[in-house]
Amino acid sequence: MRRRLLAFLLIPMLVLLLLDALLTYTVALSYSNHVHDRDLAGDAQSLAALLQHDAVPGEISSQARFLLDYDPDGRSYYSIRSRLHGPVSGNAALEMHGVQAHVDQAPTLFDSRLGHTPLRAATVAITDPRNPQDVLEITVAETLHDRHMVAREILLLSVPLQLLLIVLLLGLAWLGVNVGLRGLEPLTDRLARREHTLAPIDDSDVPKELLPLTRTIDNLFTRLRELMALQDRFIADAAHQLRTPLTGLALHVERAQAHANNPVLRDALHHIGRLNGRAARTARQLLALTRAQTPHPEDERMTTLDLATLLPDAVGDRVHEAIAAGVDLGYEGTTAPLQVRGNAGALRELLDNLLDNALRYTPREGSVTVRLHPADHEHGAGFSVEDDGPGVPDEWLPRLGERFFRVPSSHEDGTGLGLAIVQRIAERHAATVVYARSPSGGLLVNVHFPAAGIDA
Repeated sequence: MRRRLLAFLLIPMLVLLLLDALLTYTVALSYSNHVHDRDLAGDAQSLAALLQHDAVPGEISSQARFLLDYDPDGRSYYSIRSRLHGPVSGNAALEMHGVQAHVDQAPTLFDSRLGHTPLRAATVAITDPRNPQDVLEITVAETLHDRHMVAREILLLSVPLQLLLIVLLLGLAWLGVNVGLRGLEPLTDRLARREHTLAPIDDSDVPKELLPLTRTIDNLFTRLRELMALQDRFIADAAHQLRTPLTGLALHVERAQAHANNPVLRDALHHIGRLNGRAARTARQLLALTRAQTPHPEDERMTTLDLATLLPDAVGDRVHEAIAAGVDLGYEGTTAPLQVRGNAGALRELLDNLLDNALRYTPREGSVTVRLHPADHEHGAGFSVEDDGPGVPDEWLPRLGERFFRVPSSHEDGTGLGLAIVQRIAERHAATVVYARSPSGGLLVNVHFPAAGIDA
């Protein structure tokens, strides 16, 4: 937009500069012609006055000859002609083109030529003081060089000033465009700070020229909200509807296993139960993901939470699972309060998904460690979950957190939704999630809260 505005201003200004230069030269040449015509007519009248006092007929005085011959560039010509006797004196045969002056009248100005050189001439007629019956025609001419030279000098004096004026105007235009475009900065900043909200744009500080754009964006946001709400309702309804038959199927599988004597049947029922549990877990995680990415009134009510209390409680609740899986589950941190603004239920679900992911992929006799990082009022604080499982190849780390994404080399059962839920809950709390390799080769997940949300 800035380039287009400046180009729209610059190109017409350059065209105007060329037109103005042409107009200036034309006016300057007209003014120079006027001045030189006046001087030329004055020279003709002066010569006529000198001739009227000459003592010898047909000759001009030394003063008159000096007036006519003095020209440092040699561009002045004169001719004295008697109507009865023809040429009397002169330094050039000037073409009159039928021009005839009248006695005792103002000089007549006309264009003439000397060979191929164009001239400007002035002629005046006087009565011959030695012969009253005769008339002398005095013609003075000059080349057009001085006229054009004066016009060029005027042009060269005016063009730099006009160019300076245009440069100043362009500077003012550049400043005006930049200042005018700064009106977009509040809107740009507000849109940049948005993460997952599709609320209408506040028009209070939007220039009225941009209102059609913001209203079009609001209409797009409305359609997106409707589509996302429809998608979320579908996922929630489908997951909810699946929970009941899956629960019933699990009960019937348990009953059948209790009364199954056939080893083949018992093995088949075991696989059915495992697959049923996986489907039930997928339904639960779909519900959790829907809650994590759909704004709810209770999620907006953030409270002050103590990570130094929340983390040990979450780890303690999973100790029995860790013991059953043969995994050493540990916690490292201080007892000093480390408070953040957040939703207790959402953060607890974030921790549960990280622990579930770590316990699932950590082999027997492995370890999972939850660490609380101390507060830093400049860089914030947070916690990490580290395991010594198989880890994730570096090329797949950036994709962790995508819905339904699972590392291709993974052989464990999973839905690819656990880390997606973690990512959405972290975004709700303005926190960042960073995935990396742990020193032991497993997965290290860092959850970092910004300094603005920390109260240590």
